[in-house]
Amino acid sequence: MSLRGFATLNIWADDVAAATAWYADFLGVEAYFMRPGPDGRPAYTEFRIGDYQAELGIIDRRFAPPGAATGPGGVIMHWYVDDLDATVERLLAMGATEYQPITPHGDEGFITAAVVDPFGNVLGVMKNPHYLDVLASLKAT
Repeated sequence: MSLRGFATLNIWADDVAAATAWYADFLGVEAYFMRPGPDGRPAYTEFRIGDYQAELGIIDRRFAPPGAATGPGGVIMHWYVDDLDATVERLLAMGATEYQPITPHGDEGFITAAVVDPFGNVLGVMKNPHYLDVLASLKAT
């Protein structure tokens, strides 16, 4: 068995409606799916984004597993972006806070950064030449 690509990346929010609006503004697309909770408020919304139409889901924190962390930490999922500096600047202007500054890794074009969104989730962004190589090879077939 092997990991073949992520199916859905889920993040948590106390206010799913506010988080959905924030991400819609940042991503430039509306959520394509919404499921209300028992009280009628949005409990889950989902976006399809990027070259592979990856799923980004926002789940009401009320449904988090017992003992789930409520603050940032753990794994950082990095999304490829074309303009890292502009993306980080925009995220910070939208109310995100710096988690990891823009950090080059070696001299081959790998650069990462991460912010904490206004809902407490870590959002990683990066420049990654391998991403573009894989994308180009898939388009060539």
